[in-house]
Amino acid sequence: MELIYLLYLVPTLYACFLIWKMLDERRDRECYILNYQCYKPPNDRMLGTEFCGKLIRRTENLGPSEYRFLLKAIVSSGIGEQTYAPRNIFEGREATPTLRDSIGEMEEFFHDSIGKLLAKSNVSPSEIDVLVVNISMLATVPSLSSRIINHYKMRHDVKVYNLTGMGCSASLISMDIVKCIFKTQRNKLALLITSESLSPNWYTGSDRSMILANCLFRSGGCAILLTNKRSLKDKAMLRLKCLVRTHHGAREEAYGCCTQQEDDQGRLGFHLGKTLPKAATRAFVDNLRVIAPKILPIRELLRFLFVSTIKKINKSSNAPKSVASTGATKSPLNFRTGVDHFCLHTGGKAVIDGIGMSLDLSEYDLEPARMTLHRFGNTSASSLWYVLSYMEAKKRLKKGDTVFMISFGAGFKCNSCLWEVMKDLGEANVWDDCIDEYPPESLANPFMEAYGWINEVDDPYTYEHLPEFLK
Repeated sequence: MELIYLLYLVPTLYACFLIWKMLDERRDRECYILNYQCYKPPNDRMLGTEFCGKLIRRTENLGPSEYRFLLKAIVSSGIGEQTYAPRNIFEGREATPTLRDSIGEMEEFFHDSIGKLLAKSNVSPSEIDVLVVNISMLATVPSLSSRIINHYKMRHDVKVYNLTGMGCSASLISMDIVKCIFKTQRNKLALLITSESLSPNWYTGSDRSMILANCLFRSGGCAILLTNKRSLKDKAMLRLKCLVRTHHGAREEAYGCCTQQEDDQGRLGFHLGKTLPKAATRAFVDNLRVIAPKILPIRELLRFLFVSTIKKINKSSNAPKSVASTGATKSPLNFRTGVDHFCLHTGGKAVIDGIGMSLDLSEYDLEPARMTLHRFGNTSASSLWYVLSYMEAKKRLKKGDTVFMISFGAGFKCNSCLWEVMKDLGEANVWDDCIDEYPPESLANPFMEAYGWINEVDDPYTYEHLPEFLK
C-alpha cells in the first residue's frame, strides 16, 4: 500500500513543482517601466509665430499660393506657439544642414534626458544590460547607440539594437524588442531611446505634400528605463500587459503614403500622400481586431457577438431594403469597458479626431493628445510619452488603471499596447512649468490673426501693411 501511495505521490509532487516553476518563471518575464524622461529643448529653440513667419518668408521657393496653403495648414494643425525646432533652423541654415547639425541635435537630447533619467532612477550606466535606440531618419557611423555607449561608458557586453526608418510607431516596435528579450533573459535592465532628427529633413521646396511635414513635426525625444527584475516590481510605474503590431507594407498604397524622398528639384523632404488616411484606417482596424480580445472584458465581447448576430439576422431578413450610409466609422466595441486612459499618437488634429470618432471617445479622453500636440507638436515616435506625461502631470493615473497606447508610422504600420499602472503617478515631469495653463480656454492658432491678410491680397510682397519683421 505504501508503495502505491508513493507511486501516486511522487508524480503529483513533480507535477506541482513543474507548475510552480512555470508560474515562477513567468513572473520573471514581465516588462516594467521604472521611469522615463521626456526631453524639453531650451527656449532658444522655440518656434513662435513671428519666427515662423520669417522662416516661411526666407524660403525662396514659395509663392503666394504656397503661403495660403501653409496658413491654412498651420491654422488647422492644432499646434501652438511653444514647439521646438533644430538649431540650424534658427541659424538660417535649414537649406544646407551638415552632419554635425544632425549629430549635435541628437547628442543634445541624449546628454540631457539619459543623464536625468539615470540620476533620478539611481541607476549607473554600467548596470544597463540592453540598449535600444530608434531614430528613423538619421544613420551615422559610428551608430547613435555607439555614441551613447561611449559617452556613458557602458559595459562591453551590453546588447545593442539600433533602429532606423521605423517612423512614428518606432517607440512601440522598440518596446516589443525589449519585451521579447525579457521573455528569454532574467533580471535585466533596458534603456530605450526614442526621438527623431529634424536637422537634415526640413523641407525647403514648394511641393505641398512635403511642406505639410514642416507644419507638423517638431523636436523632442524620450528615454525610458525598463526591467523584468522581480525585486524592482514595487518601484515600477507601469507593467506591459500586451502589445500588437500591424504592418501593411505589402499594400502599395499603404507602402507609398509616407516616404522620405526628393522633389523635382532634388530637395529632400518627407512626403505625406493622399492615401494616408485610408491606409491609416485599414491598419487601425486590423490592429484593433487583434488586440480587442486581449484587452476587453468577456461581457463586452459577448455583447458585441450578440449585437453582430442580431444585425446579420435583420440584414438578411430586410435584404431588399436599401439603407443610406451615414459614413460613420465608429467601432461597435466599447473600448472604455477595458481601458481607463487613451494615449494617442499626436500625428495631427485630424488623426486625433479620427481615432476619437472610431473609438467613440470623449473630449476628456482626447484632451492629453490634443494638449500635447498644441504644446510640443508631433515629436514622432516619442509623442506617446509626452501624452503619458500629461496624464501623469494631471494626476489622472491611479494604481490599477489601464492605459491604451496607439501609434502610426510609415511603412505603413499601426502598433498598440496596453499598460497597467502599478502605483499612483504624479511625479515632476516635462509639463511642470505649464501644466496649470492646460487646457487653455482656446486652442486657436495666432497665425490667422497675424497672417490672415495673405488671403486678401494678390501679391504678399507688395502688401503695403506688411509687418516690419517680414520686410
